[in-house]
Amino acid sequence: MSGKRTGWSDTAPLLRQHQQQHHISISNTRRSSRSSPLFVEMSGTTTTATVPLRSIFLGVDVGTGSARAGLFDESGKLLGSASSPIQIWKEGDCVEQSSTDIWLAICAAVKSACSIANVEGKEVAGVGFAATCSLVAVDADGSPVSVSLSGDSRRNIIVWMDHRAVKQAEKINSFNSPVLQYCGGALSPEMQPPKLLWVKDNLQESWSMVFRWMDLSDWLSYRATGDDTRSLCTTVCKWTYLGHAHMQQMNEQNSRDMEACGWDDEFWEEIGLGDLIDGHHAKIGRSVAFPGHPLGSGLTPTSAKELGLMPGTPVGTSLIDAHAGGVGTMESVPDLDSEVKECEKDAICRRMVLVCGTSTCHMAISQSKLFIPGVWGPFWSAMVPEYWLTEGGQSATGALLDYIIENHVASPHLANRAASQKISLFGLLNNILESMMRDQKSPFVAALTKDTHVLPDFHGNRSPIADPKSKGVICGFTLDTSERQLALLYLAIVQGIAYGTRHIVEHCNAHGHNIDTLLACGGLAKNKLFIQEHADIIGCPIILPRESESVLLGAAILGAVASKRYSSLREAMKALNAAGQVIHPSKDPRVKKYHDAKYKIFHELYERQISQRSIIAEALKWLTVSVSRLMNASSGGKFLFLV
Repeated sequence: MSGKRTGWSDTAPLLRQHQQQHHISISNTRRSSRSSPLFVEMSGTTTTATVPLRSIFLGVDVGTGSARAGLFDESGKLLGSASSPIQIWKEGDCVEQSSTDIWLAICAAVKSACSIANVEGKEVAGVGFAATCSLVAVDADGSPVSVSLSGDSRRNIIVWMDHRAVKQAEKINSFNSPVLQYCGGALSPEMQPPKLLWVKDNLQESWSMVFRWMDLSDWLSYRATGDDTRSLCTTVCKWTYLGHAHMQQMNEQNSRDMEACGWDDEFWEEIGLGDLIDGHHAKIGRSVAFPGHPLGSGLTPTSAKELGLMPGTPVGTSLIDAHAGGVGTMESVPDLDSEVKECEKDAICRRMVLVCGTSTCHMAISQSKLFIPGVWGPFWSAMVPEYWLTEGGQSATGALLDYIIENHVASPHLANRAASQKISLFGLLNNILESMMRDQKSPFVAALTKDTHVLPDFHGNRSPIADPKSKGVICGFTLDTSERQLALLYLAIVQGIAYGTRHIVEHCNAHGHNIDTLLACGGLAKNKLFIQEHADIIGCPIILPRESESVLLGAAILGAVASKRYSSLREAMKALNAAGQVIHPSKDPRVKKYHDAKYKIFHELYERQISQRSIIAEALKWLTVSVSRLMNASSGGKFLFLV
């Protein structure tokens, strides 16, 4: 797969015609194997000059609620971005979307971003896609196949947060397959094998119709290029693909696009999905490549027209959105002099990136594989090629804050106040907390929650406990329904989320990591209180990147690598990442002592939940035995017990 751009082929004859009539000097900027920007100087009776084309990189990110597009220059500066909403269906544990709707939203966002940034399609030198780790189903023609009990063919995506497959995950984990050691010891219902098994168990017609099962970001690059090569990021992190199987193959052949050699066929047969092995794993991926590998011949004419770009524009193999945030952030550190750099070659392995959005993902890399119970990974080359990735996570962070605020009686009035003051709702809540601290003469803002404690597992615990059945806990409710009470609850939720991150960091460090610096990106990273509480609670400095749209930048870096402007993903990261503000932990020893005490309570909330779960299970067990005995004692076992 050459990934060759065709955009310049249409202009080549015109250049040759001009060369016959005028003296022309043509020079390249950053000459590469692909088409490079040119400038033309022509001498004659009239002299005209064309400005060299800029090298602009386009990143596309599909989140839970919208599709976004961002354009970046060669210094990693954001020139313009735009978003377009996407539809979502939620029915209990089932959460679904439409690939058709998402592609239309992407096209709208890309065109709008180009207009805002004043960028022409021909200036875009490379494109990269990132998306949530949602599951897409299409037939042989690429048309959507329903994954919904409703039968609606539009609903062909099982969204990442969907928890319909809890029982299937438990069944798969019961086999204790060797591949599970690379997923923290157990699969989450948010991963793809449990969801696939659910479809086979419940939607046989759809199961038989599907020609390709794809992660959403892989489907986007496939829709754009027609190339079905999957990413090591998606397949390794969400499909149990063993990426390190590529190590020897990579050494034997100098290729970054390799035949899929990391599928464990015994695993798929054992869990009841052996039919996915057929055709050399055609339905789940016959070819797997490093992030940023150029796909096919770039944008197809059809997709280029839909996006308003040039056919043949290079497209890089995709990333999951959180991992794109890692790529767009991990090298965003202050400049070091050459002598320090020599001593800091392994410094990247002491960093953890927090991608803070609807959920929060915790990304750290290492040169050797580290097996950490309850934490996903180690994933080889799933984010930064040739490094092992450790991935922690909290399934509901931004979503939890939104849920708590929107369902509070004071929320509508508070939202109106925020709008009238032209600040965000979080900004207004932060101001209220500052006022409360002064009025109550509290030593610091965090101390306001001395009577309110939160376990933020409202959507289960992804890591490090890996308990999808864990529930959220709020201790300290009163009859107060005021705005100030909502502000306290908001602060307690933020602290609960930060204690969860501290738990993940400490757990990773106890199993081989040496994380001492955090980098944060995503929507919640723009909230000063959220970041300061994390710094104080974890005790690490937190670096914010210069460009806040780190996921879009990470996606754009994939396009930059595919365009051959950079020799590797790591080189592109160093060139396009840049540090912004650094948030340091409080130096007040009282703050540390306070949070250490609340952190102890945080752990106790889960321990009590486990104890309560056991007590209730024992009670229900007694009830079940009693009912069974009653039924057996009835005449001939024909007694009908109704509840």
